Amino acid sequence: MKKLNKNKQLNKTRTWSLRAVAFVGLLVCMSLAFTNSNKVSTTPLVNTTAVAVANSMVAEKMPLFESLELGALGLSRQAFEFALTGYNNLLNAGKIKKDNLLSILDFSLPSGKKRLFVIDITTGELVFNTYAAHGRNSGTSVATKFSNKENSYQSSLGFYITGDTYNGKHGTSLRLEGEEKGFNDNALARGIVMHSASYVDESIIASQGYIGRSQGCPALPGNIYKDVIEKIKNGSCLFLYSPDKYYVTHSKMLNDKA
Repeated sequence: MKKLNKNKQLNKTRTWSLRAVAFVGLLVCMSLAFTNSNKVSTTPLVNTTAVAVANSMVAEKMPLFESLELGALGLSRQAFEFALTGYNNLLNAGKIKKDNLLSILDFSLPSGKKRLFVIDITTGELVFNTYAAHGRNSGTSVATKFSNKENSYQSSLGFYITGDTYNGKHGTSLRLEGEEKGFNDNALARGIVMHSASYVDESIIASQGYIGRSQGCPALPGNIYKDVIEKIKNGSCLFLYSPDKYYVTHSKMLNDKA
């Protein structure tokens, strides 16, 4: 009996020793994390909070879609669900730098509707909801044809990462880096950028029922384009959606899990 009690005492001592070591290790890790937070790193870091938010939204059936009443504004539920899937894959791959924002251009809506949605997924705010053009050869009111080829004058579906801005013939313009091979990876070579256009205006909708069309660029209204571009530039996620069967079934971003 004395030997048994002695073994119990030894086990108890070892347990508390291990706990003490673990606690000290935790304090050291916290100290290192605090020290490193004051250092400037040139390596992009994945925001674990944003990753958790993205995973949570997918797992919990898109609470923002309901809370922001995006369906009532016209956004397709499928577009939002796909957008979260692709966003999550890009975030886990370290591609997204400005990870609080998710922009969705829903081509299932006609161009006479406000179909660009810019959402802050960390604050749960709909930052912008405005008009956006599609390519002239993609369709008249509704975009139904899409291409990744130069001089096609069609829009390109899929996920983009926003780049920097430059001053072009349409004023401030935003470069877009296509992340989907075969669908939009020629965007930069084609000159597909976000810019303003005089034909994206409610007065034109009033006269003909739809806005004008671009050469493939997601052109925005002149009274808001600078604010949108300034907000989403430099590393946020932009998703151009259509219920196009070929895209939906062949997009690796939608069908491959990160």
